[in-house]
Amino acid sequence: MSRLRSAVNKGKSVAQEMVETAKPKRKKSGTAVREEEKSTNATLMSTYHTFPDPADVVLLRSHLLNWYDKEKRELPWRTLAVTESDLNIRTYAVWVSEIMLQQTQVATVIDYYNKWMKRWPTVQDLAAATLEEVNQMWAGLGYYSRGKRLHEGSQKVVSELKGQMPRTVDSLLKQLPGVGRYTAAAIGSISLGQVTGAVDGNVIRVLCRLRAIGADSTSSTVTEALWNLANKLVDPERSGDFNQAMMELGARICTPKGPLCSQCPIQTHCHSYRKVHIKQEKNSQKLLGKQDKKLSSLPDIEDCVDGRECLLCPSEPWDDELGVQNFPRKPAKKPPRVERTLTCVVIRTGEEGEDEYLLTQRPNKGLLAGMWEFPSVLLEEKNSEVDQKRVLCSEINRLLGTSLTESLFQYVGEVVHIFSHIHQTYLVHSVCLRNGGTQTQTENAQWLSRSAIQEAAVSTGVKKIVKLCSENEQTTKDGKRKKPTDTKNVKKQPTSKKAKVDAAHTGSRQLSLSSFFKAVKEESV
Repeated sequence: MSRLRSAVNKGKSVAQEMVETAKPKRKKSGTAVREEEKSTNATLMSTYHTFPDPADVVLLRSHLLNWYDKEKRELPWRTLAVTESDLNIRTYAVWVSEIMLQQTQVATVIDYYNKWMKRWPTVQDLAAATLEEVNQMWAGLGYYSRGKRLHEGSQKVVSELKGQMPRTVDSLLKQLPGVGRYTAAAIGSISLGQVTGAVDGNVIRVLCRLRAIGADSTSSTVTEALWNLANKLVDPERSGDFNQAMMELGARICTPKGPLCSQCPIQTHCHSYRKVHIKQEKNSQKLLGKQDKKLSSLPDIEDCVDGRECLLCPSEPWDDELGVQNFPRKPAKKPPRVERTLTCVVIRTGEEGEDEYLLTQRPNKGLLAGMWEFPSVLLEEKNSEVDQKRVLCSEINRLLGTSLTESLFQYVGEVVHIFSHIHQTYLVHSVCLRNGGTQTQTENAQWLSRSAIQEAAVSTGVKKIVKLCSENEQTTKDGKRKKPTDTKNVKKQPTSKKAKVDAAHTGSRQLSLSSFFKAVKEESV
């Protein structure tokens, strides 16, 4: 009977192959090929890295949301998302928050967000603003192209979408500049209630630890696996809260370093935590000499059974010292590009007697687009200070139409500022201008007072340069530094006993304990 069944099945198989061979072959589109590759990759992934039991998913949602309801931080954008009844304003407000939160800590964003929403409470208000005003509001927040994209997006919503914010994740992704897969999902779930997972850096870390995913978290295979997990886990009734709970968990509990596993609400679902616990038990048994030799040769029950074939397993061995921090694994970061820039602080006396500083505007594209800075020239090779002054003198003469001499330029010092991909060193010089010859020859230049600079659309690097200059000796109007006081020829005044004690308490240089008590003893005599 079994032979007959086998023969029948074999016949069906051959017949099917003949039919498939007879069908005309069509060229697959690029999308179809990619989907097929994803399907193939999925078959190579063990269920160990997923949630095969629906009951586990329901329980995880319950544990996480209960924790979130009790422990969530009260943040202005969360409050607005819950209290704002106008769908358009709610979507706009969440959009602004998500863009600001990209690569920026929550504590930093709160003040910026409150000021932004107070000034531009609707997408129409933002669209009516100028880019200069937007850059000024964004100053100090970093990654300045984000503010520009928000502004461009608001103008697009008003001019092309009749003032209505997109209503789906797909339309958010397609119609708003600067909105990627995560941002669209976050806005869609939080403000529109769309059932979709959202995978940001915090969620990547949580999911990788939950399911012991140790392959390169930036690879396309792992990325798709994480999005599939997020979409499977998201609560259909509270998608926005669930996504925010995952992010909150990653930000406060499942942190990159020093994770608080004992406080984790979904600890029982975490493969990484379970693996650490088993490792600890085995190590303690080994120390006590109780380890079963037969069991020690068996594979770890918390390891993926597919082993090397699995595309989500780590390629590097487990490190006991790292514990759950074995996951996720990331490739080594490329070192930032090193740049050195000549910068000149040009000072003149304003109409009201206050010092004013020359600033120029950067191009509308690229790093710090549209921001204001001191006149600068990128240094392509190491030059002597004489050469540096020559280059800066030529640049300032071009900007102002003057004929300054290099001797007027004074070296101030260096300022280091780290961008995400650039290690920037500003070689700062200064020059004070006499009356006349201070009219700018280009439109993208202006004179600002020191207080105005702090409020202008300038980067943190510019503010560092201002601070450096204020800490250095003030320059005189003829461009020369004031000479420091010659302390060698100053006659020292006799110091009283009380002054010695006061110096011990308030002096800029701290005395040793023996000197301090000696001064106190002298006063009491």
